Amino acid sequence: MEAKAMARFTLGKQSSLAPERHRSSELVEEEEGEGIDQGVRLMYLANEGDLIGIQELLDSGIDVNFRDIDNRTALHVAACQGLTDVVAFLLQRGAEVDPKDRWGSTPLADAICYKNHDVIKLLEKHGAKHLMAPMHVKHAGEVPEYEIDASELDFANSVEIDKGTFQIASWRGIQVAVKKLPEEVLTDEDKVRAFRDELELLQRIRHPNVVQFLGAVTQSSPMMIVTEYLPKGDLRGYLIRKGALKPAKAVRFALDIARGISYLHENKPAPIIHRDLEPSNLLLDDSGHLKVADFGVSKLLTVKDYRPLSCQDTSCRYAAPEVFKNEEYDTKVDVFSFALILQEMIEGCPPFYAKQETEVPKAFVARERPPFRAPIKRYAHGIKELIEECWNEKPAKRPTFRQIITSLESIYNRISHKRRWKVRPLKCFPTFEVTLKKDRSSRSSSSWSPDSI
Repeated sequence: MEAKAMARFTLGKQSSLAPERHRSSELVEEEEGEGIDQGVRLMYLANEGDLIGIQELLDSGIDVNFRDIDNRTALHVAACQGLTDVVAFLLQRGAEVDPKDRWGSTPLADAICYKNHDVIKLLEKHGAKHLMAPMHVKHAGEVPEYEIDASELDFANSVEIDKGTFQIASWRGIQVAVKKLPEEVLTDEDKVRAFRDELELLQRIRHPNVVQFLGAVTQSSPMMIVTEYLPKGDLRGYLIRKGALKPAKAVRFALDIARGISYLHENKPAPIIHRDLEPSNLLLDDSGHLKVADFGVSKLLTVKDYRPLSCQDTSCRYAAPEVFKNEEYDTKVDVFSFALILQEMIEGCPPFYAKQETEVPKAFVARERPPFRAPIKRYAHGIKELIEECWNEKPAKRPTFRQIITSLESIYNRISHKRRWKVRPLKCFPTFEVTLKKDRSSRSSSSWSPDSI
C-alpha cells in the first residue's frame, strides 16, 4: 500500500510547469489496474468530472488533499481540465486553494496556463494568489517595454525542444520558443538583478545571425524568456543527418556564426561573451543560414565576470581551457569554441568524440587538440591554418571575429573561384544532316534544293 501512495497521475492535461507533459507508459498499467490507490482514483474521478464518485471517495475517508508522487492534487487536475463544478466541490470539502506541485505550479497557475477563465475567477474568489515574481513592480508605468503578458502564451499544444530547455508556445498567432527560468534563479537576488540587466540588453540586440529576442515574462511566475522559433532545428541535428560538410558549405556556415558572435562581441559599452558556443546553440532559419541562440541568464555575461564554469554550466567539449581554470578570460573563449565547430563541420564528428565529455577539458589543458583526420584537400585555402590560430593556447594570439570574417570571406572567394573556373568537358555539336530529295520525275537522277535542308 505504501508503494501505491507514490503513484503518478498521468491522464489529461498535466502541470503547466512540468518539463514533460505527456502520459508515462511505464505507470499506466499499474494505475489502471484493480489495485489502484484510492487517492489516485480521486484524481482520475476529478479528471472525468465524476462528482458522485468523488463524493463517495471523500465520504469513505480519502483525503481531499491527497498528493501523488508529483505533489499534484485533485484540485490541480480539475483546474487543468477547466471543470468548474469539480473545483467548487473540492474547495467546499476543504481542498487547499494554493498547493504547489513538484514544479511549483498551483491550481491557479494551471488554470491560467490552459485559459480556464471560470476556474480562475472561482479560485481567486476563494483566495488563490498569483505567484509573485521577484521582478514584480507596483506601478503599471514601471512595467518594462519587453514585458509579455503570460496569459497570451498558449501552451495547450506545447512540445519540448532543445532537450526540454525550451518549449514551443503560441503567441499572438505565431509560434515562439519559451524558456522558463529555473526556481533557483527566482530565489537568488544577485541572479535576478543580473537577469534584469541582461533583459535590458537583449531587447536592443538586432542581427540577422542572432536569434531574435521577443520579450519576457517578469511580472508573474514562472518568469520566462520568449524568442523567435526556428523549426528547422540546430546545427547538431543537421550534422547528424548530413555528416561531414563540403568546405564551401562549412565556410558559409562559419561566416554566419562569426558574424553573429562578432556583433555580440562588439556590443557597447561592454562585449557580450556567449561562453557556451556549440552546435546545439546554432539554429537554422528558413533561408538555410545559422543564427546564434541560447545566451540567456547564465550565458550572457560581460567581460567583467570572470567566475569559473563547470560542466553543469556549459558544454565541456567546446569550452576553452581558460574557462575551467581559475583565470580571467575574455571574448577569445568564443573564438576557441568556434575553431572546434568549424573543424567538426569538416570532419563530421564532435571534437575528441571518443573521450567522455568531462575528460575533454583535461585534454585541452594538456595542450591536446582534436586531430585532423579528413583529407587535406578539405582543409585547403587556409581553413586548417585558421582553425589552428583560433584554438591557440594563448588567448591573446587568437584572432578577433572581425579578423575571422575577413579570413573566411577570402577562403570562400577562393573556393568559389575554383569551382567557377573548373574545367568542364566540351559538348559535341549536333550532327548536321542533309536529306536529299529524289526527283520523282526521274528515277535515274537525284536533286536537292535549299528547301530540303
